[in-house]
Amino acid sequence: MEDLCPAGLDLYTRALREGHVAAPEAAREAPCLTRHGLLHPALDDPARLEPVAPAAALHRLLRGSADRIAGERRREARLVAEFEPLMRIDGRGAADPDGPALRLLSGSEQINQAISEAMDEADREVLCVQPNSRPEGARGDAAHAVAMERDQALLDRGGRIRTLYQHTQRHRPLVLSRYERLRGDAEARTLDEVTERLLVIDRTVAFLPANADRSLALEVRHPALLAYLVTVFERFWRLATPMHPESAAAPPSLDGVTPRQRAIAALLVEGHTDAVVADRLGMNVRTAREHIAKLAAGLGSESRAQLGYLIGRSGILDPERPENPDRPDRPPRSAH
Repeated sequence: MEDLCPAGLDLYTRALREGHVAAPEAAREAPCLTRHGLLHPALDDPARLEPVAPAAALHRLLRGSADRIAGERRREARLVAEFEPLMRIDGRGAADPDGPALRLLSGSEQINQAISEAMDEADREVLCVQPNSRPEGARGDAAHAVAMERDQALLDRGGRIRTLYQHTQRHRPLVLSRYERLRGDAEARTLDEVTERLLVIDRTVAFLPANADRSLALEVRHPALLAYLVTVFERFWRLATPMHPESAAAPPSLDGVTPRQRAIAALLVEGHTDAVVADRLGMNVRTAREHIAKLAAGLGSESRAQLGYLIGRSGILDPERPENPDRPDRPPRSAH
């Protein structure tokens, strides 16, 4: 982005004066404004684009220019000359150079650019939650390659990466190959269930999905929200089972019931369908149904309703059971 084109300059000026512009109009007349972060979707209505403060936008565009050749320095002067009148129109003065506390990012290109910029500046630690779902095919392979390059660059600078996966990812070739290739302080642990995807970089910025298909992402810079997300991660981390660099042995089964079956049983007594059970535990529906069938056979259940009752009566979900397997039998409990 060497200069603002006349159409882009006019549209951005109007957005500053009126507070917003329609997304279809911006896409038609000046798509570069969204691509380069001068306009972003409103938090309450993605169809409406709001202008980024000119001072913040200018700071982002000029970031890293100090190391460029003399031609890049002339580019700085041109941008400053163009943005000075815009900042007088805006009237907000010198805004926070890192932008707003919450920013909605639209499209994989803008999301990846924001993450890459944050990772380029990071030098301490990245906290990551990676649920089972990920893009398939060429899109997924490209995203994985970009992530590997960013992560290795951070590790080479002496940073640290901690990642939480679901148990179903422990033996996935793509995940295993990742840790075979990474060099540096990278750790991974697993749980039966994890939250939606989360990325916290140097505890100064976080990224999380803003819709179901992850075409929108929320960039978080609010200190209180960041502290909350870090606390949630740390608590999950303490409960998780180590996977890399040292993998913990799988917990033993109790009375023929595996830890995976106990996790499924806990969701079944809550009334969840097979599809929800599979999604929560990061497996496909067929695998979930196979586990449910084995659990039903082991408990002698002949129906779904009876299975819930027998799970409650068996005591396999009793938190005292693993620590006190030899305690005296207690009266049967109801499924409630």
